[in-house]
Amino acid sequence: TDAEVDSRKKTFTEVQAERSEQAERTVLIKCPPKLNEKKLLQYLSSHGNINSHFFFENRGIHALIEFSEKDSIASLQDAIGIPSAAEHHVVPFKSRLFTFTLKTPVSQAAEETPVHLSPQSHIPVKDLIQKLCQADDISSQMYILLNEYQLTEENIKLRFLACSLVRDFARAYFPDSTVKPFGSSVNTFGKLGCDVDMFLDFHDIRKHATKMKKGPFEMEYQMKRLPSERLATQKILSVIGDCLDNFGPGCVSVQKILNARCPLVKFSHQPTGFQCDLSVSNSIAIKSSELLYIYGCLDSRVRALVFSVRCWARVHGLTNSVPGTWITNFSLTMMIMFFLQKRSPPIIPTLDQLKELADEKDKHVIGGYDCSFVSDLGKIKPTKNTETLDVLLGDFFEYFGNFDFRKNSINLRKGKEVNKPESSPLYIWNPFEQDLNISKNVNQPQLEKFVAVARESAWILQKEDKTQRMINKEPWGLAALLIPFGKSNPSKMKNRMKGIGSETIRSLLDSLKLNNPNSLQKAVGK
Repeated sequence: TDAEVDSRKKTFTEVQAERSEQAERTVLIKCPPKLNEKKLLQYLSSHGNINSHFFFENRGIHALIEFSEKDSIASLQDAIGIPSAAEHHVVPFKSRLFTFTLKTPVSQAAEETPVHLSPQSHIPVKDLIQKLCQADDISSQMYILLNEYQLTEENIKLRFLACSLVRDFARAYFPDSTVKPFGSSVNTFGKLGCDVDMFLDFHDIRKHATKMKKGPFEMEYQMKRLPSERLATQKILSVIGDCLDNFGPGCVSVQKILNARCPLVKFSHQPTGFQCDLSVSNSIAIKSSELLYIYGCLDSRVRALVFSVRCWARVHGLTNSVPGTWITNFSLTMMIMFFLQKRSPPIIPTLDQLKELADEKDKHVIGGYDCSFVSDLGKIKPTKNTETLDVLLGDFFEYFGNFDFRKNSINLRKGKEVNKPESSPLYIWNPFEQDLNISKNVNQPQLEKFVAVARESAWILQKEDKTQRMINKEPWGLAALLIPFGKSNPSKMKNRMKGIGSETIRSLLDSLKLNNPNSLQKAVGK
């Protein structure tokens, strides 16, 4: 994986731009059931050179086709007809989603070579556990988990295509707008099946600034003025949401959530199979995505640890796909980054160190907050730390199992514990909006459950006799941590509960009882 990281030394912005441009040359085709791959590609090539393609299953077989030239799409669209309206009337919006059927049905005799399908979801935890047990050590187990869960090249292309298709709608109103993914789709920590967070961006400010200097006049567009940016955001999202709902092929379950702190439109995009959240440009969210991208690219252990800890947290009900008083994946990831900053020597630099390396083009002040940090990965010195993932996983549980959450908060800018500015049970400084706690939602019982499960996990890793467990065909190492604890031996758990407030023990045990196989299936099924 280190070779992979080296080839990935492009800056975050370069990678994003490249993938967005790629998505504009891409179409998605629903294929006929008995598909001859060669024939399909042969026909499509008559419209232009194909750069890459893959097939995937999503209520039938679909093909993602990336042409070398954007013009090939126009050429193909010229040849494509409108569905015949017998019982349905169609909305005549022409997108880059097509259905191909065979004019003459294939005879049974025609030899079928099934096409290779790229998986778009990860294996269930119980299958993962069996795979992990065949590894040689915990470190290998963690890399196996990473490989099973991380986004594939194909899945990322599909995510950018979903954004590009939404952008085609936005451009009907705002011809210069772009729709870009942010968060887990792009920060190197997304797992197969996660939602696509996308935002609508109207400003290509830098291009513009240079042109405006010329000439004797100050010139500007006449535009509708509104009392607040929030109101403008709500109006724009409301209209685009209606548009997707009324005209968007394959856009279903469109929900407008315009009164949220960050107004958004949620919808399900059937052709790609993604659940999407569309909001309006959020520069700070993009900076957070870029920061995590940098950390994820610096050292292969970073992503391996994050994926394993996130999977562990989901299995034990410490995180949840519905919002609530649970720790979010983002908070958990920040806790892991903090832990890696605290190693000796550190595995990743603090945000202040990354800021010191920033040059002019990296300077960004957003809404009064300084969000500057280096974008060029080549300027960051590689770590001298050689600890194995086995050690890091055990020490992570040990560290947070004994962390003084009552007194200390977690600050990634400085990479050290600082006194809590206010009394939230868990206080993690927002890396950019310095007066915000990203884990404000977490309550005391949830934090104490996290501590208890972390202690239990540290204890299992220290005490376990790997050879004995392998002989007994029992899960060992990481696999042993991915089985809910309440089941095998609840009395063990109580020993490690000493020093935890009695009022939360009750709610803690209740929440452990929830970890029966059914609720586990639900928790992990996402």
